[in-house]
Parts: sequence; structure tokens; C-alpha cells
Amino acid sequence: MTAEPHRGHAKARGYAKGRAKRREIIDHAMALFGEVGYRGASLREIASRCGISHPGLLHHFPTKESLLFAVLEHRDEVDGEWLALGGAKGVDRLRRLADLAELNATRRGIVELFSVVAAEATSPEHPAHAYFVERYRDSVASTAQAYAQASDEGILRDGIAPDAAAQQLIALMDGLQVQWLLSGCATDMAGVLRAHLRTQLTVAL
Repeated sequence: MTAEPHRGHAKARGYAKGRAKRREIIDHAMALFGEVGYRGASLREIASRCGISHPGLLHHFPTKESLLFAVLEHRDEVDGEWLALGGAKGVDRLRRLADLAELNATRRGIVELFSVVAAEATSPEHPAHAYFVERYRDSVASTAQAYAQASDEGILRDGIAPDAAAQQLIALMDGLQVQWLLSGCATDMAGVLRAHLRTQLTVAL
């Protein structure tokens, strides 16, 4: 009668070990995709960095495409949690986007990954093309909603159209990431975003 609990503990340890290994693979894949892009990275190199065999990696991620989406989903999960803190909306949501840029300044690998793969994914043949089309659409829409909420609160300056302002802010964020990477991380991404938002809002950030 004592065997079942032992088997249950062993299974739980196995699941935990598997989750830890998946996270390690995602971390190494994120780094390599950022270094050489999705097309330039190989599963064998990622497996080597993780200290496992190629078949061992395929046990967790049967295709390169499945690994790419796991990496992208992990980034979105981290960023989504950050943006959702405190149920931020309106000006608080816009403020949080600038805070996100400040957080990104501590995560060069993630910024490199996003910049490289997003550029590659402009090709309709890229496996992440549809993902990035939807992601940009959602990002602009949620940011436009934040601007509209700020307008409803009476703190958006006259002449600022929420939809256009949202497109501009998302484009500015991505452009700043490229400049930040090329400047050796010297560009003040959050500072530039906050200065831009101050020209649009009637309240202090």
C-alpha cells in the first residue's frame, strides 16, 4: 500500500524536472535566436548548449517551429504580467509601457530575439509571420484603447487621435530597441518614451 505514494512523488519529480529542462531549452533558444536569428539557429546547437542530445531536445520540442513559438509565448507571458500589474488602464497603461522599456533595458537577450525574429517574420513564408501580424494588431489596439481611456479622463491633449498615437508609440518602442542594441545599450529607451508621452498628456508621468 505504500508504493502508490512513492510512485506519485517520483512522477511529480519527473514533471518538475521536465518543466525545468523545457525552461532551460527555451532560455538557450532565446539566446541563440537573438544571436543568429531563427533561420540561423539549429536545434543541434541548442541541444549542445543545454547539454542534452538532439533526440533529447526533440522529446520536449519536436520541431524548431514549436520551440520558436514557446520562446515567443514566454516573452509575451512575461510582458503581459508586467503590463497587467494593478489592472493598469488609461494613462497608467501608457506609463507602464514606458516602464516596460526600462525593464527591457535589463534583458538584452529578449530584445535581440524580438528585434531579429520580428524582422525575419515580415516574410509571409516565415513560421512566425501570422503570430507577429496578430501581435502587432493586438498591441496597437490595446494601446489605442489606453489612449482613448486617457481622452475620456480628459488628460489627452487636443488633436491627439488614439489610433494614430498608438501606432506611433508602438513604432517608437520598436525603433528605440534597435537603436538601443546598436548603441551598445546606451540609448535611454524609457526616457525617450516618457518624453514623448509628456507631449501628449496633460498630467505628469
